[in-house]
Amino acid sequence: MVENETNLKLKCLKFDNGGEFCSNEFDSFYSHNGIRRIKVVPRTPQENGVAERMNRTILERVRSMRIHAGLPLNLWANAIGIVVYFINRGPSMALDGGITEEMWIGKKVNYSFLRVFGCEAFAHVDKEDRKKLDAKS
Repeated sequence: MVENETNLKLKCLKFDNGGEFCSNEFDSFYSHNGIRRIKVVPRTPQENGVAERMNRTILERVRSMRIHAGLPLNLWANAIGIVVYFINRGPSMALDGGITEEMWIGKKVNYSFLRVFGCEAFAHVDKEDRKKLDAKS
């Protein structure tokens, strides 16, 4: 997908020896596509400092958002998706204050639809599941 969207060739992949990246299928894929692999030593997050720091940043933001909104722990995955969404649409020092998403897609990001995390929301109740005077949401 990265190659299709950017018209650039993926040259190298760095990973932590996770099983999902060490299968025979991936080995074949790497060699067939000329992709160099860099495996870091297991249980040494220091070797993958940028990614590990981003993981920590994501989890700290998720914890803050969830606690501030008073939401239960089981919504952690939703919060992670939202945090990553905002990271990709916020200023980046690596891009001299540019927005990652804008650089990727080549147009301005639209923020007008955003709402407060944990704000009140309503789910529609289908006509078949309610009576005449029941709430529709």
